[in-house]
This record gives sequence, structure tokens and C-alpha cells, in this order.
Amino acid sequence: MSGSNMSERAIEASSGLAIEGHSIDYIPENERHAKLSSQGPFWFLGNFHFFTISIGFVGPSLGLSALWTTLAGALGIMFGTIFMAFHGSQGPEMGLPQMIQSRAQFGYRGVILALMATMFVFVGFNVVNVSLIMGGLEHVFGLNPTLVAVAVVLVGALLAIYGHDLMHKAFKWALLATLPLYALVTIALMFGAGQSDVAPATNLGFNWVAFATLFAIGASYNISYAPYVSDYSRYLPKNTSRAKLIAAVFLGASLSGGWMIGLGAWLAQQLKASDALVALNQVGSSMIPGLGNVLVLVSVAGFLPIIALNTYSAMLTLLTGVDSIKKITPTPRARVLSIFAISSILLTCVLSIKGDGISLLNTFLVLLLYFLVPWTAVNLVDYFFVRKGRYAIPHFFTPKGIYGAWQYRGIASYLIGFAAMVPFFYIVDATANQEVFVGPLARLLNGVDIAWLVGLVVSGLTYFILSRSIDLAYEHRVIESITEKDFVSMAHTSTEEER
Repeated sequence: MSGSNMSERAIEASSGLAIEGHSIDYIPENERHAKLSSQGPFWFLGNFHFFTISIGFVGPSLGLSALWTTLAGALGIMFGTIFMAFHGSQGPEMGLPQMIQSRAQFGYRGVILALMATMFVFVGFNVVNVSLIMGGLEHVFGLNPTLVAVAVVLVGALLAIYGHDLMHKAFKWALLATLPLYALVTIALMFGAGQSDVAPATNLGFNWVAFATLFAIGASYNISYAPYVSDYSRYLPKNTSRAKLIAAVFLGASLSGGWMIGLGAWLAQQLKASDALVALNQVGSSMIPGLGNVLVLVSVAGFLPIIALNTYSAMLTLLTGVDSIKKITPTPRARVLSIFAISSILLTCVLSIKGDGISLLNTFLVLLLYFLVPWTAVNLVDYFFVRKGRYAIPHFFTPKGIYGAWQYRGIASYLIGFAAMVPFFYIVDATANQEVFVGPLARLLNGVDIAWLVGLVVSGLTYFILSRSIDLAYEHRVIESITEKDFVSMAHTSTEEER
């Protein structure tokens, strides 16, 4: 890469009002301008919103008390965050988006299998996100759901187009706005705010099926962040402490997740709430007239960066998928076109899907766990136990490199792990009290969902066994032969193609 091009991209990366210069390409060391101190707050806000509050409603809808819902949700969140945090450490060490890294396990073209699973997560999350905003604003302000959907998707798309730096700033502003308000709501609820005309639910208690379901939902919620984390940590310097980064991501995501699920559980039990924005409006209005409306508006505004987060990572996934079929140059134009396509699909889905928000949320979170667990097991086993963080980065960008076009080990491990999970699937429509799909072994376990655990063990163990045939000595020789010129050549090729 020429000096002028490098400085141009560095300026783009450091300016909050310029479109980010990078997407699925490698981030050179001299452009790693992010700070470790930003990761904890960033991932704290990642769970600090009314979507997570809505997860707390699922427990009482299954007959679980607020206390047991809080405990199950918090334990699940912490379990899922372990995987999420370890994925985050890959960003600064390789300077690449998460799904580009997966080419080592699945191959240059074979990674499309994992890309389909993660694209389902990114788009699906936003479908539920926007649906919750539409329903909440319609109930509170009577706003037209279609106009709300268009506005929310548009703002998320614009933030995603500008990219990494502006999104980090948006997360910081959103946290500063929402933290004092959610703290106020939590304290007010402890003193009975909003409960004057509502009798608390008294028929709630404990049952293992509901507890296991909440644990699985909490785990899936933060495991679902696994394909994201490197996307937002890849601008950190390569020498960033792995332990400190893992700790920052873990503490940020697990503390806010546990807090919001607990808040949702108590709102559901004490106010019989089924819509997070409506419940926040009720609590706020009971304290100060008009405060409820402020809470709702700030909550929605603070949630818009989350819409952008999903859109941004979906863009990286789509570009990776297209590049895996036909080599492309990750230009700003490609970025804008991919975000436009993703936003159009999102809007179509949102306006087409009807149904109860909590039921949709419950079913979706269970499904995404099933799709992501085999991938996260394969990726982490490869990174920490097989290749131990040693990769030939220029070889991620060619099907003729040491990782090849197809890697049967990763593909087979994913498919075997997913197949092993199917008999344990437990998918129900909680609101309608109807079974969607219940596997025979899940029925024997009285509905306790351990499919995710089976998937983790089977996929991870299968990949570890199959990877014994990898010639790591040869890979290490290739890695040692890579020079700075190879990285410069890789970037120069991208620049020439762009011209």
C-alpha cells in the first residue's frame, strides 16, 4: 500500500464523520487506533437496553418467579459471555473480522456454511429488535409501525455505513443517556413505583424446565455475540493484553445482561408487563408526569446503535460470502450497496412477520443458539487448542493458500454437531403453549433443553479429533516465511483493483 493511501485510510478511520476505509480486509498495525478502555463500556451497552429487559419477561411467562428468572438468566448470560469474550481476543491478534478468520476452519469457500448461520443471527436479531420498537412506540405514542420501522432501519444503516469509529462514539453517548435512567427505574421499582393499580403475580415459582429454558436463552443471547466481537476489537493494537481484553468484554456484557434480565423479570412479576417500552413508560409516569415518555424515547434512541451493530456485522458477513464465491474489492461502494441490500431484506421481514413479540423473541433466541453453537465450538477449539493463535493471514484471502477452498474438518464437525443436537431440540411457542418441535430425547428429559451443550461438546470434540491430521509443522514454516512485504502486497493488490 502506498504511503498516501495508508494515510488516507488512517484519516478515514480516525474521523467520526468519514466512511470507514476498511471492511473485510486486514487492519495494518499503524492504523490500530482503538483503546482497550472502550471495550468494557461498548459491550456493557450491547446488553443494556429494553431488548434484554424483554428476555426477563420470558421467565414469568413460563411460570418462573422473578428471583429464579434473574438467577437463571444471569447464570446463562455469564456462561455465554465466556465464549463471546474469548472470541474477542482474536480481533487484535489478527486484525480481521470474525468470519474471515473462520476460513481457517471451513475453507475459503466452505466458510459460506458458517456465514449462513451468522447472517441468520444478524438479520434475525434486527427483525426482533425493530418489531419490539414498533410495538412499543405504537402502544405508548400511537405511532405508525411502518413509519417507525423505516426510520429505525434507516438510522441503523447510516451508522453502519460510517462504521467502526462513529459506532463506538454512538455507543458511548447512548450509555451516558440510558445508564442514569435505567438506574432510576431499578431503584423506583424497588420502592413500588408503577404498582398502585396492578396486583403482582402470585402464581409464579420454580420449575426445572423453565429454569433450563431461561439459562439456555441467556447463554444463547451472549453466545450470539461471538461472531461480532472481533469486528469491534480488530482496531486494537496487536500487543493488547489478551487477559485484560477478555475480562473487559466479560464484565461489560455479563453485568449489564444480568441487570436487565433481572429488571425485566421484576417488571413482569410486579406489573405483569409484556412490553418493555410500555412498562418503562408506566414506571416513569408513576414517578413524575412525562418522565415515562422521556424513558421510552431515550430507550429507543439508545437502542439505535444496536440496530447498527447487527447491520454492520451483517455487511461484513455478506461481503465475506460474496468474496468467497467471486473475489471482490471491499470498497466503500461495496459497503453501501451491501448495507442497502441487508436493510431492504430486514424491512421486508419486519413488515411481513406478525405475532406476539415475547413469543417471537423466545423462539428466535433458542433457534440462534442451535445454529451458532457448532460454529463457536469449532472456531474456539481451532484457535486455542489446535493452531493456538498462529495463522498465515495473507492465506485467508486466497482459495489457493494453506487453508484451501474447502476444509472438511470444520464443515463435518459443524454438521455432525448440529445433527447430534436435533434429538434434544426443545422449541415451543410459549404464548400459545404449543410445541413447534420437540426432539425425542428432549421429551424424555421433560423439556429440559440441553441441545446447546450437546452441540458444544460434539462439535468441539469432533473438530479436535479431526484436526490431529493437520500438518502444523508445515503451517508454521509457511507462517515464518511470511514477511511484511506479503501484507503490503496484499493491500497493494486491493488498492490496484479499486483503481
